[in-house]
Amino acid sequence: MIFPFTAVVGQEEMKTGLIINVIDPSIGGLLIMGEKGTAKSTAVRALAELLPEMVTVKGCPFNCDPDGILCGGCKDTLKNEEHLHRERKKMRVVELPLGVTEDRLVGTLDIEHALRKGEKRFEPGILAEANRNFLYVDEVNLLEDHIVDLLLDSAAMGVNTVEREGVSFTHPAKFILVGTMNPEEGDLRPQLLDRFGLSVHVVSIGDKDKRMEILRRKAAFDADPAVFAVGWSAEQKSLAEKIIAAQRGLNDVQLSDEVLENIVSITAALNLDGHRADIVMMKAARALAAFRQSEVITGSDIREAAYLSLPHRMKRLPFEAIGGENEKLQAALAEMTP
Repeated sequence: MIFPFTAVVGQEEMKTGLIINVIDPSIGGLLIMGEKGTAKSTAVRALAELLPEMVTVKGCPFNCDPDGILCGGCKDTLKNEEHLHRERKKMRVVELPLGVTEDRLVGTLDIEHALRKGEKRFEPGILAEANRNFLYVDEVNLLEDHIVDLLLDSAAMGVNTVEREGVSFTHPAKFILVGTMNPEEGDLRPQLLDRFGLSVHVVSIGDKDKRMEILRRKAAFDADPAVFAVGWSAEQKSLAEKIIAAQRGLNDVQLSDEVLENIVSITAALNLDGHRADIVMMKAARALAAFRQSEVITGSDIREAAYLSLPHRMKRLPFEAIGGENEKLQAALAEMTP
C-alpha cells in the first residue's frame, strides 16, 4: 500500500513541481535539492499511484503507447497483423541504481547474433523500463558525468538509440525524470543543472503543529493502510480528476504577447545562458494555469513558474550560499508588468 499523495504534509513546492511535470512531461523533469527524510521518494511514488492506468501495447517491454511512438517490434506487429493488442498498466517509479553501468542504463545489442542470423537482438535497459513512467535518480550528483549525459539526452529527445559495430536499435524513452541531491555532497555541472526543467529546495518542516500532524498520519497509516487510504480517497480522486482535466486543457491556455514579454524580461534581467530557461518557464506557467482550470496565464502563474524554473540556472559566485538566487529573482520579478 502506497501512502496517499494528498496526505503528504507540506512540501507544496515539490508537490507542485511533480504535478506540472505530469501535466506537461516536456517540461523536462524535477531536481529536488535538500536533506534526506523530507518525503521526496514518498511523494513521487504516491503521485504515480494516484494517476490513472495508461494504455500500452500488450507484452511490449517498452510500454509503447498504441497511438504514439512505437518501438521496432510494435511497428512490425502493426504491419503484419494490422492491429495491436492493448492492456492497461499503472504508472511506475523506476529507480536508477547509483553504480549503474552504461549497458544497464541504455540496454545492449547482441552483435554476434546480428552477424550470424541477420536479426537484431536487444536486451532492454532501465531506459526501456522507464518509458512512460517516472525515473527516480537518488543522489544524481554522485553519478558519473557520462551517465548523467546519457540520461538527460534520452529525457530531452524521448528516444534511446543504442549503436554497436554499425548495428543500431531505437526505442521510445519518454519518462518524467526526478533527481535528488544534497548540495553539501557535491554539485552538478551547470550544463547538467540546466537540463533539468524545474528545481526545488526542500528542508525539514519546522512548524511544531505540522511535525505533529506528520506523526499522526504516519502512525495511522502504519496501523491500517487500507483504512487510512479510504479516509483520503475523496481528496485523491479530486486531485486525479484535476490533473487529467489540466492535461486535456493544456493546449487551450493562451500564450499572449504580454505573457511572453514578461517571461523574457525576467530571464534577460538575470542574464541567463541560452533559451531553455524561457521555454521551460513558459511551459511551467501554462501548466500551472491549466491546473487552475484557466485559459489565461496570470502574473501569479509566471512568478511561481519563475521560482521553479530559474534558481538552478542562475550563476552563483564562489562560496555564495544556495538560496541567494531568490533575492536576485525577486528583484527581476519586481520589474514584471502587473
